Amino acid sequence: MWIDETLYAGRPDTPREAREDRCYDLLDRLGVEYFRVDHDVAEDIPACEQVEGILGCGICKNLFLTNRQQTQFYLLIMPGEKPFKTKFLSAQIGSARLSFGSAEDMERLLDLTPGSVSVLGLMNDREGRVQLLIDRELLAAESFGCHPCRNSTSLRFSTKALMETLLPAMGHEPLFVELPWEFE
Repeated sequence: MWIDETLYAGRPDTPREAREDRCYDLLDRLGVEYFRVDHDVAEDIPACEQVEGILGCGICKNLFLTNRQQTQFYLLIMPGEKPFKTKFLSAQIGSARLSFGSAEDMERLLDLTPGSVSVLGLMNDREGRVQLLIDRELLAAESFGCHPCRNSTSLRFSTKALMETLLPAMGHEPLFVELPWEFE
């Protein structure tokens, strides 16, 4: 996988795909300081390990989930290397039979495609149809890593900026969950 080993401050000099540019527009408008690493498409957390070294923080795992009836949708963000089992989350949010949401629902609700899911996609959920779920463990980290709605770039900004600036601006109040590292 190709990775530009330069850590850039702020947005690229030339325009990118519209979804990505909207992320930079939001961050810039809110005055959030951010850093960026460009790379080939990174489709999973193991592919992001070298990027994380340059970025200086972990890239979180982002899961788009739905209930069995496909009437409730969730975006779960958690540490990238942490394993996930739906039963531990279902009990905490009172929604049995969680599964991954469809690519069609992801695009309709968040204007995202599989592999590019990011908390920044919530800026496109103006109707508040997607409930944000945050593994409480992410709050302990000083920095937060995610894609700008496209998985060929990764961003770092402060966790404080995520919680105090970005989420309020996007109109999404998170629900905090605690997911285990090991399963019984």
